Amino acid sequence: MKTIIGRVASVYVGSIEGDLAKQPCASLTAELDGFVGDRHRSISRQTWAGDKQAEGTQRRNERHWSAVSVEELAAIEQHMDLNEPLKAADLGANLCIEGVPQLSLLAMGTILKFSSGAELMVEEYNPPCLEMSKKLASLYTSSSGGAIANNAFSKAAKYSRGLVGVVEGAGLI
Repeated sequence: MKTIIGRVASVYVGSIEGDLAKQPCASLTAELDGFVGDRHRSISRQTWAGDKQAEGTQRRNERHWSAVSVEELAAIEQHMDLNEPLKAADLGANLCIEGVPQLSLLAMGTILKFSSGAELMVEEYNPPCLEMSKKLASLYTSSSGGAIANNAFSKAAKYSRGLVGVVEGAGLI
């Protein structure tokens, strides 16, 4: 098994229902059902279009957390030709990791370990969705000051949007 050492650049929590963004915080408290104070904290969730089960069905929550990498954000920002840095908080990420340039390619089952004993397990790649792409188009402009296309993020972030997963071990991050 290969060990990759990265570092947590920043952490975020989001408690506002319906808001895709998250707010910066000093630390995250990981419990077995997700991060304390985060709207994605739950053992189960309702399905949505794209899930295997019928929409509206209660199912296991495989999205306790989401993470992006500093390096992938920089590549997406460059591809989109943004006039300012793309922020992990605007993407709804809980963690922004530095030193793992291809974070999005980590395999299902990969464990992210933290000094407190907290462990996060990767469930899947987090594909870019059109709703997020439209939101980012409303927040950012191009380096020339022009509008960003509603699908620009979806195109730029293909295979580099980050990961989602579950809390495997409780602790502070």
